[in-house]
Formats: sequence, structure tokens, C-alpha cells
Amino acid sequence: MRRILFCLLLATAAFAAELPVRGLHLSAPKPDEVPLLARFIQDALPKEGVNTLILEVNYQYRYLRRPEVADADALSRDDVKQILAACRKAGVRLIPMINCLGHQSWAKQTFGLLRSHPEFDETPGKYANNEGIYCRSYGPLHPAVHDVLFDLIDELSETFEADAFHVGMDEVFLLGEPDCPRCQGRLKADLLAGEVRLLHDHLARTHRTMWMWGDRFLDGAATGLGEWEASFNGTHPAIGHVPNDIVICDWHYEAAPPTAPFFALKGFPVVSSPWRKAKFATAQLDLIRSVRANAGEKIASRMLGVLQTTWVPSAAFVRAYYGDPKADKAAAESVNCFRTLFAGVRKSE
Repeated sequence: MRRILFCLLLATAAFAAELPVRGLHLSAPKPDEVPLLARFIQDALPKEGVNTLILEVNYQYRYLRRPEVADADALSRDDVKQILAACRKAGVRLIPMINCLGHQSWAKQTFGLLRSHPEFDETPGKYANNEGIYCRSYGPLHPAVHDVLFDLIDELSETFEADAFHVGMDEVFLLGEPDCPRCQGRLKADLLAGEVRLLHDHLARTHRTMWMWGDRFLDGAATGLGEWEASFNGTHPAIGHVPNDIVICDWHYEAAPPTAPFFALKGFPVVSSPWRKAKFATAQLDLIRSVRANAGEKIASRMLGVLQTTWVPSAAFVRAYYGDPKADKAAAESVNCFRTLFAGVRKSE
């Protein structure tokens, strides 16, 4: 009996230590930066223990089905295949990403979808030069927006030969606006849930897993997390009206709140996502492992691991990783957080 108990304890400890997802999120490189990224993927990621790479592409790809949305310095199909080949050699799962719903602009720049299709804007004709808002959103009820969006998702998924897709959806502030002729007056939670279901069901038809950021599902007032890491505009009830096989990327950069277990209790697979403060990354890793070690199998198995975010150009992050003395503060801090987090991941594995 003692031997059986000892074996069970060893098995439980091994399960708690082994993280199915050990991920890194990067922005898409510029075409001339692809060799640098490929070198980093092959040389650094296996050493660090990374097995998943989320590459945020958005409109940084030369789409053939919808060429009007592509950025001027977008990646070619051959560029993507070079990145994919590096991932295969490194044993890294490559998952593409397009920001859906929100983040359709930054500062004065409006991105490809609304730049080429202004009719999809949630606030048509408002906020000249994007002044007075954080980021633009597309109107999820526009009858033509998903024809375009699904073409982008499908083409990118096929080019990346991906079995999963990250749809973004963080920090959505413009939703159900009175200026939108279709969305006005509707509950924001209903609009969010409807968009999540549409994206999920589209990806499910091609047997791809949906990943997304989790902040709009968190109640900002109840958690005390504020309007960035959680919702103050009424979207959080949507969590009860979406499929729970979506992988939630639970990002927190200034603390390690117990929100990953919350998502797991709701039935979602979840990864914790730090950014540039190593002590909070370590605390998030410890929380993931604690639940995996102490919860029942159903809850523990949903705590998948970690996804380090960067939020600087990928080339800046890679150069900082290789010791560039000119690296800016954000890149250097992200690298330090990444190294610390993955040292912790490897320590227990």
C-alpha cells in the first residue's frame, strides 16, 4: 500500500510540474527580419523550453483573398514558410493571430481592415485621427464583415498549417455604441458573446482550436482589477454564453490574481500571461502549478501553463535577448521576464 501511495504521489508531482503549454507571444517580423526570427526560434526556443509560439500577424501578411487589407511591408507566403520550417526544427507549435473586434487602430494609424473597409467601423465617421479613443473596433453586426474576416482567418491558418488560431479580443472598449446603426441599444455582453461564438464555430468547422485573451470575461468591479485587465463596460456576463473549449490567455502584468483558476472552474483551458515584471511571472507560474498539484483532475488539467507576452517589435525582443546594448527598456524588461519565467519552468521539469 505504501508503495502504491508513493507512486501516486510521484505521478501527481510529475503532472504538476509538466506544463502542456510553454508559450511565447511575438509580433510578426518585417520581411528582412525573418532570418533573425528563424535563428532565434531554432537556437533559443528549445534551450528555453518554449513549445508554443503565438505570432501576431494581423495585416502584416500579403493576403491573396483580401489583398486590400495588407500592410505595405507585409510578409510573403515564403516568409511564413521559413518561419514555419524553423518552428518544426525546434519542435515548436506555431499559432497565428489576428486581433478581432477591438484593436483595429493604434494612435493615429487605422489598421488594414477598417482602412480598406471603413463601412465596418463601430463608430462610423467619428473620432478623426482616432483622437479621443483607445482603439477602433469593427461592428460585429455588419452583414459583410465576417465574409472578409473569415477569408483572412482561413488563409492565414492554411498558410501557417495551423491547428489553432488566436483571435485576440482584448481591451474592447467600443462595442454597442450609440453611433452604430446595428449595435446601438444592444447589451454589450450579448454582442461579445455572439462574436465569440461566430469565431469559435467558424474555426471549429476546420477543426481548429480558438485561443483568445480573457480580460473581457472578468468583472472589473468584483475583482478590483480595473478597466484594462477586466471589464467595466458590461461584457463580463458573456462568459456564461460561449463555448468553454476556448483556450483563455489570462494576462496580468502588475500582479498575480487568482483568475486562471476562475477560468478553469468555469470549464475553460487557461494559460497565464505575464509581460515584463519577473516577480509576477514567477507568482503566476507558481499559481498554475499549485492548482495542478492540488485540485482534482478536471480542474488541474485545464491549467495548461504560461504564455509570455512581449509587446515590442519581435526584432527588438530578439536583439535584446542576444544582448544588444542598445535595447530599449521595454524590450530588456520583457527579455528578463521571459528568461526568469522559463528558468522557473525548466527548474521543475
